[in-house]
Amino acid sequence: MATPQDIILVTGGTGFIGARLIFQLLQKGHTVRTTIRSLTKEASLRSALTEAGASPSNLTVFAADLTSDAGWAEAINGCTYIHHVASPFPATNPKSEDDLIVPAKEGTLRVLRLARDAQVKRVIVTSSFAAIGYGHQPRTESNPFTEEDWSVLDNLAIPVPAYQKSKTIAERAAWDFISSEGEGLELAVVNPVAVFGPLIGKDVGTSNSIVKRMIDGSVPGCPQLYFGAVDVRDVAALHILCMDSPAAVGERFLAVNDDPNVSMLDVAKTVKKGRPELAKKAPTMQLPNFVVKLIGLFDPGVKLIVAELGKRMPASNGKAKKVLGWQPVNTETSLLDTVDSLVAQGIL
Repeated sequence: MATPQDIILVTGGTGFIGARLIFQLLQKGHTVRTTIRSLTKEASLRSALTEAGASPSNLTVFAADLTSDAGWAEAINGCTYIHHVASPFPATNPKSEDDLIVPAKEGTLRVLRLARDAQVKRVIVTSSFAAIGYGHQPRTESNPFTEEDWSVLDNLAIPVPAYQKSKTIAERAAWDFISSEGEGLELAVVNPVAVFGPLIGKDVGTSNSIVKRMIDGSVPGCPQLYFGAVDVRDVAALHILCMDSPAAVGERFLAVNDDPNVSMLDVAKTVKKGRPELAKKAPTMQLPNFVVKLIGLFDPGVKLIVAELGKRMPASNGKAKKVLGWQPVNTETSLLDTVDSLVAQGIL
């Protein structure tokens, strides 16, 4: 278990998950370091943490990028634990898959290599459901995805998008490194599904942007998409449990709440019912698949989701609950807290 004397590094500190994890660690009295791509964002990060109720006096910020060696050794030396959260995430398909795969894989290996050399005790890597549930046929709630599953990248019948490939390849590389070159370095992995919940700062997060677009009226209808959901506060808490528990070593943990199949229409209905004055423009109809496919011909962002239309991909949280005692909040609480946070930040 981490002590107040231990130094803890969180990579990607200005991101949606990274900032929340820093906040929770500071709240627990830990000494925290973080890496961000540019120190021009340091002041806004400190301000956001203060506004959220944490004192950033125990936070040290380093400039480091996934694509370069610069800054990483300084950030890592002296740390006992590392939460490697940073990873590239595209708004549209990249021109080349390697634009995502190379920095995700090499960035992870760089952190692990330096962590080993600096005698760090444990690294917790933020992977994703993307490394578990893609390239498969749809599942049922009686046969959900678990930590035993891996995304299948060589199934030509079910192509896997670049982001999902990058997370799968990066996580596999991490486990291979620990097995062959880790020299006693401990590894645990967190695999979140779609992450909602309140913001720290202005980074909305990929999933929260769906809520924002529904409320501001920029989404005319709901594609037939299904996904697991989890709150960012619970994702951060699971990282800390993985840091503190000996039982987490050598394990991966799905971060998903108890609602196995949340649809886009469910999201719209929840915010419309819970915050009716704000969500007057939220869509109430489901878009036919052919309409979404047609839009995808002209909109690269929509094209990303076409292959997932109608697929149900339930995932189990049984392992995190049983092994670590993790207890996530429900989807409704997470979504409504998201809306309230977007309003408080002036984004809605």
